[in-house]
Amino acid sequence: MLVDATPDFRMQALRADIGRVDAVLLTHSHADHVLGLDDLRVFTERQARKMPLYGSSSSLADIQRVFPYACTEKPAWASLPSFELRPIEPNVEFQISGFKCRAVPLPHGRMTVFGFVLNGAVAYLTDCNAVSPEVIDSIQGIPVLVLDALRHRPHPTHLTVAGAVKIAAQIQPGLTLLTHLCHEVDHAAVETELPADVRLAYDQMQIEVTNGESRKLA
Repeated sequence: MLVDATPDFRMQALRADIGRVDAVLLTHSHADHVLGLDDLRVFTERQARKMPLYGSSSSLADIQRVFPYACTEKPAWASLPSFELRPIEPNVEFQISGFKCRAVPLPHGRMTVFGFVLNGAVAYLTDCNAVSPEVIDSIQGIPVLVLDALRHRPHPTHLTVAGAVKIAAQIQPGLTLLTHLCHEVDHAAVETELPADVRLAYDQMQIEVTNGESRKLA
């Protein structure tokens, strides 16, 4: 299961040796989160079925506008990607092959995006400048929290590192991974300043969650 598809998705998939994708969850439709969707064509062709895309009605409308050739009943050519658009509502649980998912609303400047709570084990909250008390209460003590933290300087649509650490302290997860970091953040330097249960995420990081306990594999 894939959350968003960034413009460099093809390179990521090759590096991680991803041979199958069963569904995609969309946080929102900004370019840096969806312009890799075209590269899903190898999976829809190999698996001989449409790729389910789960997201808000507005996000899916943007996908239909940007990728009209992939949103038809039948693609014009077999090698084109083929999407099945599945709108979801915030705070309403849905399942993907028995895997429980729930979207939660997050403010991203003047727009609302989706974070995702996955099987009660991982909360993925990226591209946000705040997390509401209701969302904080709903994910208290979750094993893994992945949270937006763009940089140290304030930004109108993203959390700062300090702001993310403060929110993590309210949620009290087993492990917090800060993501969506920009080039201003020096990993080695910032890691020494963080609480022990807060780390900076990085490419190819692997986390295993078993019986509510998380551990880093790579």
